[in-house]
Amino acid sequence: MKPHPVVAPAPAPPRIMTLGVEEEFLLLDPATGESMPVAARVLDALSGPAREQSRQEFRHSMVEMVTPVCTDLAQLREHLVALRRAAADAAEAAGARLVAVGATPVCEAHRSVPDEQRYQAMSRRFGPVAHDPAVCGCHVHVGIPDRDLAVQVCNHLRPWLPVVQALTANSPLHDGRDTGHASWRSMQLERWPSIGPTPHFESVADYDATVAELIAAGIMLDAAMVYWYARPSAGYPTVEIRVGDVCPTVDDTVLVAALVRALVATMVDDIRAGVAAPRVRDCLVAAAHWRAAHDGVDGELIDLRGGGARPAWELIDELVTTVSPALARHGDLDAVLRELQRVRREGTGATRQRRIMARTDGDVRAVLQHLTAQTTAG
Repeated sequence: MKPHPVVAPAPAPPRIMTLGVEEEFLLLDPATGESMPVAARVLDALSGPAREQSRQEFRHSMVEMVTPVCTDLAQLREHLVALRRAAADAAEAAGARLVAVGATPVCEAHRSVPDEQRYQAMSRRFGPVAHDPAVCGCHVHVGIPDRDLAVQVCNHLRPWLPVVQALTANSPLHDGRDTGHASWRSMQLERWPSIGPTPHFESVADYDATVAELIAAGIMLDAAMVYWYARPSAGYPTVEIRVGDVCPTVDDTVLVAALVRALVATMVDDIRAGVAAPRVRDCLVAAAHWRAAHDGVDGELIDLRGGGARPAWELIDELVTTVSPALARHGDLDAVLRELQRVRREGTGATRQRRIMARTDGDVRAVLQHLTAQTTAG
């Protein structure tokens, strides 16, 4: 790794950073587990804050729920619980089940996109790739109003995002069978040309020029199609981390959001101290993300700072050590340590699904019943 020249200190953001979360969910048939194209009915059934915080997604079998801007984990948790329960009630009224799972577990017969101009343009441009079975992510926004600082933060995040990805792995199933990958969603998304690890950029001008070139080349329709794992948000004054599968439970989501906020805050501290972002070859970053998607936390991850493969939990522990001062500053340290102990005992969503598959001789319906219950537990 070749060090990058030290950059000038950036303006200091607030010590307590805001955060928000976007969660995507599947609408599944309660009897078969197949995806159901009833998103329009579900969205129409929502009311009040839940309707305002909902979004149409790229599949008729998906809904997205978006929290308001939050400052503490208790507030975030309250919003996540309320939004999941409202969406689950609306899904049940439409004859479906709301399920927090990263990829279509059984099958999706209806793969047309909603009749919205941008989605139709994406369908024409990208063809069959745009009609893969639905996948669902968890996107965490952390308040960074300065775009130049946001680009620098994305540079600094590159070695750590595979660790975050491993912690969120929640999609081992495809076509009713175990894929051998903890996050099959990650594998599906690799077919899109604008998805993957965030490149290293010298400045916000470099970032904007590169995005403009990719749009001109037809790789993206517009700047909103920057689907890199970390990016200055196209719509909010935030850094958006979009590497993870949707988490099975609210507690899992809160844990990931707390770690991501602390990680962003730690990278800001490093930038202000003049610490250069490590320069890691793109092929190694891509390899680390593949390993995270394959193994989750149950195997090894690639250490992009020191090199080589290491047990996943060693790198998770190093991540926590690195961000502990920021966790403490935000009042999140005790909660994160407690929830990580739970995940160490229970495993990620992928681990839990596989445990049920093993116990029930591969009964996917048992897995989906478990996921349905976990989605609204809280």
